[in-house]
Amino acid sequence: MPMFAAAGITAIALYALPVQAARRIIVIENMRFTPASATVERGDEVVWINRDLVAHTATSAGAFDSHAIAPGQSWTYVARVPGRYAYGCSLHPTMKATLIVEKSRGRPASQ
Repeated sequence: MPMFAAAGITAIALYALPVQAARRIIVIENMRFTPASATVERGDEVVWINRDLVAHTATSAGAFDSHAIAPGQSWTYVARVPGRYAYGCSLHPTMKATLIVEKSRGRPASQ
């Protein structure tokens, strides 16, 4: 009996480990978002870095809006709601991309 009790405690302890959020980088350069489609988990950080010569935005109607990201600057967004988000640059309408936010799959914390 004690062996099963210990195994149960171990299983509970492993299940309760904290989940480490990841960081996904999207580069804005040459008037495009790279990658054009990015998949993250709920709770992950998404960082847009503007390496272009002009300001850009990362804007998804009703979901997120970076406002102008100056050249050499970045903007960070925490993905909280699962879904598929078409987004673009409100200053340059031909620039389009997609952010896919999935439910957390329980990524283990980094040690």
